[in-house]
Amino acid sequence: MTSDRQPGRRAVLGGAVGAAATAAASTLLGGTASAAPAHRAQDPAHLARVPALWREFRANPYAHPQIPFVGRAGRAGGGSRFPRRPVVADVRDFGALPDGSADAAPAINRAVERAALLGGGTVRIPPGTYRVDDVVRVGHDNVVLRGAGSGRTTLLGTRSLQELIGRYGSRYGGNKSAWSWAGGMIWLSPADRYRSLTAAIRSAAWPFEGWTGNRRDEWRTLSPLGRPARQGDWHVTVADTSPFRRGDRVLLRLEDDAGHGLLRHMCGDIEGAAEYAWDDKTKLTSYVPYEWPCRIAEVEPRHRRLRLDRPLPLDARPEWRPQLTTLVRPLVGAGVEGLTLDFVETPQSEHLLDRGYNGVALQCAWDCWVDDVTVNNADNGFLLVAAKACTLRGTTVSGRGSHHPYCCREGSHDNLVDTFTIKQRTRPAPPNTQLHGINVEGLSSHNVWTRGVMEMGTFDTHRGLPFANVRTDITLDNVGQHGGDASAGPLYGARFTHWNVTVTNGRAGLVKIDGIAPRSATVAISTVSEFGQTDVPDFTGDLDTRADLYGRPGEVRPANLYDAQRSTG
Repeated sequence: MTSDRQPGRRAVLGGAVGAAATAAASTLLGGTASAAPAHRAQDPAHLARVPALWREFRANPYAHPQIPFVGRAGRAGGGSRFPRRPVVADVRDFGALPDGSADAAPAINRAVERAALLGGGTVRIPPGTYRVDDVVRVGHDNVVLRGAGSGRTTLLGTRSLQELIGRYGSRYGGNKSAWSWAGGMIWLSPADRYRSLTAAIRSAAWPFEGWTGNRRDEWRTLSPLGRPARQGDWHVTVADTSPFRRGDRVLLRLEDDAGHGLLRHMCGDIEGAAEYAWDDKTKLTSYVPYEWPCRIAEVEPRHRRLRLDRPLPLDARPEWRPQLTTLVRPLVGAGVEGLTLDFVETPQSEHLLDRGYNGVALQCAWDCWVDDVTVNNADNGFLLVAAKACTLRGTTVSGRGSHHPYCCREGSHDNLVDTFTIKQRTRPAPPNTQLHGINVEGLSSHNVWTRGVMEMGTFDTHRGLPFANVRTDITLDNVGQHGGDASAGPLYGARFTHWNVTVTNGRAGLVKIDGIAPRSATVAISTVSEFGQTDVPDFTGDLDTRADLYGRPGEVRPANLYDAQRSTG
């Protein structure tokens, strides 16, 4: 019988013994059984490239103290293929002109609505340039917006979200524009949520962003947990299994205690977190209760147990009142493929005053995807806002320079950004602007960035206590800096991992994290030195971090931490 701690352990390690187990182990070491000569096992130089950390992770993949399990990040648990849904609408049939001579947004949105009425399908945008003077909205499940390729189909955006929808201010006051981190000219969000959000903006109210509504009053408890569970468990015991069915999408909800034990736990329960001043971090505490979307894989009424689709990201302790609840209805199975969203070039706005020339936003989206899409001359390129298990693949941000080329916030979990490029800006940065890079914030966890080429930007961990995120197999010219309000709390929670990262300009900031991120792993990064923005640890004392193969990017095995974890199941 497998334990609650690591269910299906045999499947994780290969599911067999003898020759099959040998082959699986070889794959986990970065090669294949057939391709690895027998003498390599005795080669000290070869062994030196396999960190002890990796062997430790293999022995404890779901609850390792420094490396998170991200092997199921991305749409449908990280599958490489996206659905090829039949074409049910062509935008030209709804009046869109491919010569840029007229606003095509109404025609595109009518075609999307037609696909929704048919229960889903693909909306085709043939080669050409289509002017869009309004937001392109994908708000229904299983609808795919597909161009002919990012080099053949272009949507030319002419207006900002501020012009189209209104000023979107900050709930924390001041004159900040929340279009600096939210919304897109292609906006994937449940249709009813998009309508309520835009209505709130127009009435100067703070709009809905997360999984349970503006006041977090749009949820109901399905069942409290019947007993404690631990990080890495796949099963939870509930008081009542009757509300649950296999495949249900639910939230695990954890409330913080008066001593902020939950927040300390997100930091790995290190000693220094107990001394941290949590109470004045009002932006951070506004993100709590913590909400983690998950699916029910199996219902076991006899044992009052549920098996989840992935292991628990945190302990579920009684003092945090763990419960499974409903969530707002997410957008599921939608996609955007094969196009360029190009904005009429305007100067980049001063920091936090973005007007909303934003690319593709996925909000309250689950198992959605973006494939072969370029965003040019945008304030913000690709935004994941309360997004779950979505995949961005083959994406590029280019043009005059962006505030956030990639943004991941408001409790976004288990997303995958694979094969991405941030191009060098085509215009010098105006005064008082900022460049971040690949952002993560707001209690977001288990997100992966991999196979990236960053000609500018940085690993922007933006406060708000994100934890358990992975950046692997990336080359960057490290020229950006992180952001984040002081009231948002620590830069890093526990289990950040930077694995096989080449830094072309030798700047340490936000890549070499073994001196600042609690219970983190820094493996096979370039030799770097501090210059520019230098941060100090948020916590006192021993951070319990790990570092290996410093100065040896490209030599570590496995070379790609995400790919290697995928093979573990």
